[in-house]
Amino acid sequence: MGEAIRDRLQQRSFESVHQEALLSLLVCADEFNRRMDAVCQQYGITAAQYNVLRILRGAYPSGHARCDIIKRMIQQAPDVTRLIGRLEKAQLVQRGASEHDGRLSITVITAKGLALLDSMETAVAQIHQDVAERISERDAKMITRLCERLYGA
Repeated sequence: MGEAIRDRLQQRSFESVHQEALLSLLVCADEFNRRMDAVCQQYGITAAQYNVLRILRGAYPSGHARCDIIKRMIQQAPDVTRLIGRLEKAQLVQRGASEHDGRLSITVITAKGLALLDSMETAVAQIHQDVAERISERDAKMITRLCERLYGA
């Protein structure tokens, strides 16, 4: 079926078309993860930190509790508390007590964090543009539907 995956893995055949599809998804995800890692590295953050900043930008100015950040992350990070701590040390986010529940810590993106995301926008948009140049909107919608069937409830 797919020549590219066979060439990439240097494998002539697969156990099933399902195995081939899974391996294709994993190789594709790795490609885009590496590209995103490279962009983030240029700006002194990790892809997981970028993900948290992106989530917090969407909740600005109110912010999110750690548990809400975890639910929204693209890739689950092992220690979100430390990740947020590193962002706070870099003054990209700030933490404070919730107005509704003093036991709950709310993280909010700072002006410096928003500025960092703005500066990264062109490089991140280029990754999105590369996808748009390779597949049609119809194919993109199909990929989304298929992936949702695989990971969705």
